[in-house]
Amino acid sequence: MTATTPASRAARLLSRPIALGGLTVPNRIVMAPMTRMFSPGGIPGDDVRSYYARRAAAGVGLIVTEGTYVGHDSAGQSDRVPRFHGDDQLAGWAKVAEDVHAAGGTIVPQLWHIGMVRRQGDAPYPEAPAVGPSGLVDAGAEPTGKAMTQQDLDDVVAAFAQAAADAERIGFDGVELHGAHGYLLDQFLWEGTNRRTDAYGGDPVARTKFAAEIVAAVREKVSPDFPILFRYSQWKQQDYTARLAETPQELEAILAPLAAAGVDVFHASTRRYWLPEFDDSDLNLAGWTKKLTGKQVISVGSVGLDGDFVNAFQGEGSAVKGIDNLLDRLEAEEFDMVAIGRALLQDPEWAAKVLADRFDELKPYDAAAVKTLS
Repeated sequence: MTATTPASRAARLLSRPIALGGLTVPNRIVMAPMTRMFSPGGIPGDDVRSYYARRAAAGVGLIVTEGTYVGHDSAGQSDRVPRFHGDDQLAGWAKVAEDVHAAGGTIVPQLWHIGMVRRQGDAPYPEAPAVGPSGLVDAGAEPTGKAMTQQDLDDVVAAFAQAAADAERIGFDGVELHGAHGYLLDQFLWEGTNRRTDAYGGDPVARTKFAAEIVAAVREKVSPDFPILFRYSQWKQQDYTARLAETPQELEAILAPLAAAGVDVFHASTRRYWLPEFDDSDLNLAGWTKKLTGKQVISVGSVGLDGDFVNAFQGEGSAVKGIDNLLDRLEAEEFDMVAIGRALLQDPEWAAKVLADRFDELKPYDAAAVKTLS
């Protein structure tokens, strides 16, 4: 008889399957969405297919794609960011999903509208101005864009719903709505950029109305068991200290309408997953989200690295860091899944190495080298 080696703690905790709606994900490892701008004309090509399939083949259970523009004129204007509308673009994405499935993984597109935020490489399109709840890109700033009309709101809701329907039609396993980091949905959630006096502005529940309408419209367009993920954050890329909620009670007021509208899984984005979110508790943002909503939750934030992603924006690297703290929290059921960003971008074999207890083979994050990685 051949002796068997007991599974490592990481393998035992991370390799468990999990059901998200009607989708069974083979393990608890998620690839976090990371903008790459490698899709000329908004069309994901063979290199994008290979990029995602390679990580699925190496053990990532669920891939959340980079942000993809929904079909609204102001959703985003970079010619190299993928779109989730248009025949050629959707045909490209269908091939991505097919390859990920063939590699043993599951995949959801992240549906995105950038709102007031403009990125490097965005082209100026006067006919498609930057839009937001109040035309503000940051708290205390002067309006530099267009405050959305009811027709604008309705058009964006329809664009998200159509993108979700297309995702299901072409073979994706669910969708993630990007409601984080200061982009359009988050601009409504945050009082710093939402100064509206109509039904879409005011208290936290009113500020949630627009995002909840998008969730409800998506839920109406897709099958009942097609999972809807919603990514949100306290911090904004234009203000790392910003907060949607100062207390658990304020956070619950924001999350409850989204859960009621049809969110199955919350993806709670933080810069450092190990930090507590509120005083008098060790729970991180994902932990509080699960406690307050009862929904399944993904935690993310510098997993496997010793520095947060702000260092990456400054061209710095990060050394490999152990994940014992992460495993402690997962074992305590603080959250359900773990999203890996830069560590998985640097090292496509990250999941396979962790699940096989090959921690000594993990690679540090090199901000300069990663630009050439696939």
